[in-house]
Amino acid sequence: MEEVRVRFPPSPTGYLHIGGARTALFNWLFAKQHNGRLILRIEDTDEGRSTQASIDGIIDGLQWLGIDWDKGPYFQTDFAADHIAAAQRLLASGHAYKCFCTKEELEKKRETAMAEKKSEVGYDGTCRHLSAEQVRDKETQGIPATIRFKVPKRPGNLFYDDEVLGRIERAYGEIEDFVIVRSNGKPLYLLCNVVDDIRDRITHVIRGQDHMTNTTRQVLLYEALEAKLPVFAHMPLTLDLQKRKISKRSHGEVVAVQFYRDMGFIPWALCNFLCLLGWNPGNDREFFSREELIEAFSLSRISRANSVFNFKPGDAKFFTDPKLIAINEHYLRSMDLEELGQLVRGELEAEHLWDPAYETSRRDWYLATLDLIRDRFHTLKDFVGAGRAYFSDQYDIDPKPLAKNVLKQPELAAWLPQLAERYAALADFNAESTEQTCRELAEKLAVKPGVLINAMRTVLTGQLAGPSMFDIVTTLGKEKVVDRLRRTGDLFSAA
Repeated sequence: MEEVRVRFPPSPTGYLHIGGARTALFNWLFAKQHNGRLILRIEDTDEGRSTQASIDGIIDGLQWLGIDWDKGPYFQTDFAADHIAAAQRLLASGHAYKCFCTKEELEKKRETAMAEKKSEVGYDGTCRHLSAEQVRDKETQGIPATIRFKVPKRPGNLFYDDEVLGRIERAYGEIEDFVIVRSNGKPLYLLCNVVDDIRDRITHVIRGQDHMTNTTRQVLLYEALEAKLPVFAHMPLTLDLQKRKISKRSHGEVVAVQFYRDMGFIPWALCNFLCLLGWNPGNDREFFSREELIEAFSLSRISRANSVFNFKPGDAKFFTDPKLIAINEHYLRSMDLEELGQLVRGELEAEHLWDPAYETSRRDWYLATLDLIRDRFHTLKDFVGAGRAYFSDQYDIDPKPLAKNVLKQPELAAWLPQLAERYAALADFNAESTEQTCRELAEKLAVKPGVLINAMRTVLTGQLAGPSMFDIVTTLGKEKVVDRLRRTGDLFSAA
């Protein structure tokens, strides 16, 4: 059986965006499922726009997502000789010809055709029938020439079978002779891509539907180069709510993979979400492990309809697609604690909050604390934001609960320090004893226990909501709790 070989060929003209990441993911899944190979090929022929920073960003983004490859990365420009050799073969076999029409001449012909309302405004084939003598004469004059592919003048339609869209057909008469080498001698993407895929023995080309305009022409190139046609599978596009294709230019950083890394998303959560943009498992299931998704994935389940990235600019609550946030929350709440511990460690280190003891003597406390607080968090950033009070004495207090639960009751400036002294005297500092002590003081003060409990939550964590109050108390420990409650008066002084 033929080995499955697929490729991800990004152009290094910007960061890795989620559309490109999804293409890489689908190719990766297909290769893994069939024990095949994924090749990473950097298509850097656009020398004016290709940058090393973009190359680094693409590679870093793929590695962060956990998408590995079997060959590469290598660069398309390294194989320029192959591309030129293929163009020369096409010239020699009569499948291509030199075109001496200038840009100005081509534009004038186009304008004339449009003015005359002709059905065809593409290239009119002026140089297609030049004799060898005429070609030599123009070359002697130093007139620069492109190389155009000579589309066969055949009746009927060119067709190929797409694994997603079915049979695709286009009349030969609708395809103009297209340029494969610029007048400066640089081959175009159309040719380079095919030559590289032939050399790399690519069996399946899995890419976005925006490439379909290229595919019929590339089918002609495969035929002319006497190479076996790969299986094509064109994925749906990803659009925004206005039905525009998501792009770096139009949508900015929210469509960049690095944005989600920097915002504290779990890599596999983003992969899980991206796979569901344009693919479905045939049921309502939404969450897959790597192994489960590799087993479930199939080209036949890729949707024909475009997917929608539900992004609302300016919405602080849903700064990205709510479904992605929900998937990330699911993984935060359900993933293995050891794995979560490593991810949170990176966030703590970035904020200079990491304690080496979390790896040794305080390892159990560290993991138990993550387990306690993770249920209400959305991203890894929340562990050093809303959860900062568990790892540092330097934490912000949310103004809303501060005003509601503390400052509106001035007596708390004395009541919470009284509670602190009772806690300091406890021999057994646990959830039961601290709750009982709190309720006893509330009864003595003739106030509802909730007054003290809500104020404690705000003072101890800076937050309005969270885990059980007395789980928080025991997790923070007697020393921190007593010290923070004793300093309640400082909040009134600063108000």
